[in-house]
Amino acid sequence: MKKLIGFSFILIALVAFSFKKGGYEVGDKAMDFSLKNVNGEMVSMDDYDEAKGFMIIFTCNSCPYSVAYEDRIIALHKKYAEKGVPVIAINPNDDEKSPKDSFDKMIVRAKEKEFPFPYVYDETQEITKAYGATNTPHVYVLDANRTVKYIGAIDNNTKSAKDADKKYVEQAVDAVLNGTEIPEKKTKAIGCTIKWAS
Repeated sequence: MKKLIGFSFILIALVAFSFKKGGYEVGDKAMDFSLKNVNGEMVSMDDYDEAKGFMIIFTCNSCPYSVAYEDRIIALHKKYAEKGVPVIAINPNDDEKSPKDSFDKMIVRAKEKEFPFPYVYDETQEITKAYGATNTPHVYVLDANRTVKYIGAIDNNTKSAKDADKKYVEQAVDAVLNGTEIPEKKTKAIGCTIKWAS
């Protein structure tokens, strides 16, 4: 019985370690994933042989904050994908709690906005939990080794792109590409809370 209790504690500790409370911190190595894109294909970071980094953005259809940032996310991808740092957008929301975020609705939204990046669905929410995303949008900038270099908001003005005077993600990606220090490595992600499955 003691052996069984001891084994249970070890198992609990291993599970707790693999999913650190709060998810990744700057400096951690991010896990890859294989998630279904709106075009029906599976997407993972392994698909990008020449990647110099990634902008992993947890976002969705229904959150007004995510909608407000859609054009900026498109602009980020267009600016940096050709330099080797693409956007991969992940919808983390449970579709029972948030029907507007169903996979079928994702397909519609991606077509409406002509997303130039993959828009994938984390149906099990395992990737969202591993990363530690809490809001939509919530950004993780990774380098070529998938080390987390920045976590947080896209910029400091949800309402207006032109009035944002701190472009956190751009600063982080530029630093990753140039091999320089990132000025602000972590900011508060402003947005809607993620809709977790019961």
